[in-house]
Amino acid sequence: MQVSIIGTTGYGGGELFRILHHHPIFRIQSVHTTRDEIPLFEEYPHLNGITSLKLEHIDAEKIAKHSDIVFIAAPSGVSSKLVPAFLDTGIQIIDLSGDLRLTDGELYRKWYKHEPVGSNLLENAVYGLSEWNKEKIIDSSLIANPGCYPTATLLGLAPVIKQKLIDPEMIIVDAKSGASGAGRSVSKNLLFSEINENFRIYKVNEHQHIPEIQQQLNLWDAEISPITFNTHLLPITRGIMATIYVKLTENINTDRLIELYKEQYLNNPFVRIRQKGNFPSVKEVSGSNYCDIGLHADERTGRVTIVSVIDNLMKGAAGQAVQNANLMNGLNEKTGLEFIPMYP
Repeated sequence: MQVSIIGTTGYGGGELFRILHHHPIFRIQSVHTTRDEIPLFEEYPHLNGITSLKLEHIDAEKIAKHSDIVFIAAPSGVSSKLVPAFLDTGIQIIDLSGDLRLTDGELYRKWYKHEPVGSNLLENAVYGLSEWNKEKIIDSSLIANPGCYPTATLLGLAPVIKQKLIDPEMIIVDAKSGASGAGRSVSKNLLFSEINENFRIYKVNEHQHIPEIQQQLNLWDAEISPITFNTHLLPITRGIMATIYVKLTENINTDRLIELYKEQYLNNPFVRIRQKGNFPSVKEVSGSNYCDIGLHADERTGRVTIVSVIDNLMKGAAGQAVQNANLMNGLNEKTGLEFIPMYP
């Protein structure tokens, strides 16, 4: 199958190229940008001698004519203007921005500060949380790929939410991300001298991924109250750790909790549940499509600590996008994604 990537000069688009270059079924037909039309290796010198593809401007009709799938890795507010051009062309669309994730257009306007897309697009887009929405993904041709923070958070919370084991009014998420999560744009806060040997909280109670997480939690359980969710910038390149605190409504120990999570994710090869007393670090999933989860039920407080880690560019973006493309086309979801994490 032929695929095209829009937004190839960003980190998410670059990671898509890395994955798809080795995919046994998907072949990269073209790469696109709104910037200069230059050889891709001039933008990413590490690709010198690996590809001769040239960045092209975006021509939806031409892309749809020559490709079966288009991955749109453009920023929010830009992607929504590109997606309509591909509708009714027969091409499969996987959007990695936040433009199609929220079903309420007014909520999108409030949190993203952009104009929302039309309701017809939002109604047809399927939220691509691979492990929990497989049936809809398989039957869809338009995927809203989840955000990186929501992926880590929702995979960590799903089993206890769906089993109604926790107090719906007490969910606290303390999340941290590497610098690549902010994209490739220039910002004072992303300068080496600002990040190195530093640790900073940002967008306090205002991160745009909050409504995305809340939306999915309320689909699983309408009684879930607004969550507390905050984000921090780590002095690393890749990785997300979401440390989640919830209060149990039943007397469940750590052993039973781990057993429950293993049961829930039994047929999901990219979610790995740690043994009792063992908690994951971001380095242990770097460069891979895995989400590793560690758990502890505190009998003293009745609370559970859930630690969920992913590579924000892989499971949090490009890896999950390819996982969804595999599902959409009847392939094993692991196809082209069985990267061993890079360690150390």
